[in-house]
Amino acid sequence: MNTGPWHEQAVTLIHQAVLAPSSHNTQPWRFRISTSTIDLYADRTRALPVNDPADRELTISCGCALFNLCVGAAGIGLLAQVQLLPAPHEPDWLARVAFTGGPEDAGVDASLARFIPMRRTYRKRFAPREVDAAVLAEMIDAARSESTWLLPLVTPEARQQAASLVAEGDAAQWTDVSWRHELAAWMHPPRRGDGLTVSALMGPVVRAVVRAFDLGGSVGAKDSDLAEASPLLLVLGTEHDDPATWLAAGQALQRVLLTACKHGLQASYLNQPVQVAPLRSKLRNLIGVGFPQIFLRIGYPASEIAPAPRREVAAVIDTAV
Repeated sequence: MNTGPWHEQAVTLIHQAVLAPSSHNTQPWRFRISTSTIDLYADRTRALPVNDPADRELTISCGCALFNLCVGAAGIGLLAQVQLLPAPHEPDWLARVAFTGGPEDAGVDASLARFIPMRRTYRKRFAPREVDAAVLAEMIDAARSESTWLLPLVTPEARQQAASLVAEGDAAQWTDVSWRHELAAWMHPPRRGDGLTVSALMGPVVRAVVRAFDLGGSVGAKDSDLAEASPLLLVLGTEHDDPATWLAAGQALQRVLLTACKHGLQASYLNQPVQVAPLRSKLRNLIGVGFPQIFLRIGYPASEIAPAPRREVAAVIDTAV
């Protein structure tokens, strides 16, 4: 096993990369360390074929990890040079990142690196505190810098319509038995290091309930209430809808999340209207532009929460020969 200085540095960067968010906390990525590069691969054994049949969210999650990799590098004075989708005949190979000693301005705000371990997915109700317009503008700029857009829903009518789409999405998904089984399969005790956390004691009961019962009505009511009560509802979107664009959306999402975290904000996702195809069209009509990729809520957390579990970094690293 390679234990030289570059390998140790690369492992440190991957430690930061894997703190990215992912659907159901599947952590669908692998990394290969070579002489002076790190390659990012999609791990499609961790895909969600019912919830995410095109691997769109899987690719976005990998884009988030890619951004962490680049920001982590900037934080230690390295310039990350990224080549997306290096080999079209190898669709799992999402990016190659080469590292050199670079200028201070490498297109990435190195100060964001310190917020990588502080970011959380906050599923509770946010504190009743408005977000300053300047902070919102900074997040919008963060998305724009990755060739995407971040659109806030500001009118009561737009927010209510979006919240209704969330409830519709919950209803559609929970009606689908295969979707419920997939969700239950990713409910794990913390020691597993991945998935949606349930206690070892209650896990079997919770999984059985999820598999057996359509809870779409109650879940939808809760989620729509969370949406309407959130200080910010935002749609992150793109002008195209393909794997390269999804990678860009992931990088933009992570840049937005870390920018938010810098200002004491956290986020969670209400992606049901993006995941259910007919509702994605409705959301697109509501915002009037492009392709919605992520629907998120942002605000100030009302309490501290623990980070989501992660697998051991060694489990996601291959070392090239």
